[in-house]
Amino acid sequence: MSTFEIKMPKLGESVEEATITRWFVKEGDWVEEDQPLLEIATDKVDSEIPSPVAGQVAKILYPVDSKVAVGLPIAIIDLEGKGVVAATSDAASQTQSATSSVIEEKVVSSAADTVEKRDLEKGTRFYSPLVRSIAQKENISLSELEAIEGTGKNGRVRKQDVLQYLQNRTSKPASQPVSTPAATVEAQPTPKAAQPVSVSVSAEDEIVEMDRMRRLIADHMVMSKQVSPHVTNVLEADVTNLVLWRDKVKETFEKREGTKLTFMPAFIEATAKALKDFPMVNASVDGYKIILKKRINIGIAVALPSGNLIVPVIKDADKKSILGLAADLNTLADNARKNKLSPDDIQGGTFTITNFGTFKNLYGTPIINQPQVAILATGMIQKKPAVLETPAGDVIAIRHKMYLALTYDHRIIDGALGGAFLRRIADYLEQWDVNRGI
Repeated sequence: MSTFEIKMPKLGESVEEATITRWFVKEGDWVEEDQPLLEIATDKVDSEIPSPVAGQVAKILYPVDSKVAVGLPIAIIDLEGKGVVAATSDAASQTQSATSSVIEEKVVSSAADTVEKRDLEKGTRFYSPLVRSIAQKENISLSELEAIEGTGKNGRVRKQDVLQYLQNRTSKPASQPVSTPAATVEAQPTPKAAQPVSVSVSAEDEIVEMDRMRRLIADHMVMSKQVSPHVTNVLEADVTNLVLWRDKVKETFEKREGTKLTFMPAFIEATAKALKDFPMVNASVDGYKIILKKRINIGIAVALPSGNLIVPVIKDADKKSILGLAADLNTLADNARKNKLSPDDIQGGTFTITNFGTFKNLYGTPIINQPQVAILATGMIQKKPAVLETPAGDVIAIRHKMYLALTYDHRIIDGALGGAFLRRIADYLEQWDVNRGI
């Protein structure tokens, strides 16, 4: 009997697991090649997974709402269509292990808000919620955890590494913290657990559960604020030339391309140019290492009809014309609102732009989209009186102005760099060629 394992696909370099949100088939169904099998969700996007082969669904290894690690089998297809078959022993073993891990993750998640967890997050490495929980329960200090040699990807400490360490631990019992050399000189005060905020609910109030995407956004935003010290710079840019240029070409563009020309392609182009001038802003931080990204991939925050937010990415933005940027932007934004983005559409971003001006806001102070180190907020464009210097003297004129706000990670971007980068974006916008074609 010939079978084929459907495995959880890799949905981006930073994605290690996905949640099965829907099965389109059941055991015994016949599927054709490229027919949708299931829908999965990550913290970034929902995606339909097609069958790479034709055959009969012999076994579904995970039910809906299961979290499954990338690379594990999730279903078995009988290529000969001879009925339901059992999973291979290897697949069954992996499934049992993964299911056990998911259950353990849920059991320990209640400890996520303790001070001990936040202390562990101050370390130089990433620790999963399960590892942090074990460390808290067994009183493993941060210095001990940092010394454990991880066997996971990029040296990540896994559950097995911590359990092995506990087996070999010959110092103080698990009920007491292990003393470090510093602790023998001066006892460190035990931090108090953070108290949850008490919320009163009256009979008239309505309680609304966050949907899956909103919960993921909430967790991601909290994590970003914990990881990166945020600083925001704001300046006002005179974009009169840009406005005049758009007014001149927008009708031609709409007739030719069948879609409207917004200011965002210009913002993207100016930002891409500035990122080439200041490569330190097009970067990520890994512990005490700075990773300078060679590609300039700019994510654009898009508001969804559900009220949630998603960030599709324009790849190699520095290599595209204003027409190419406009086409990519319109396609991605339209697919985002129709929930038709592919996993690749939201991966690989190195910088993000969010447009507060869409909602007629002057500016905002956005949260950095990890693992990036900066995000630009563009405000609404307004007509304002301004003083202009001319050979004949100063005059007051009506100009088109807007605020630009840059939030950056103060671990690697200081005020001088952040300010210079933001000023460079403004310069590119202010010096826009009014006679430029499209």
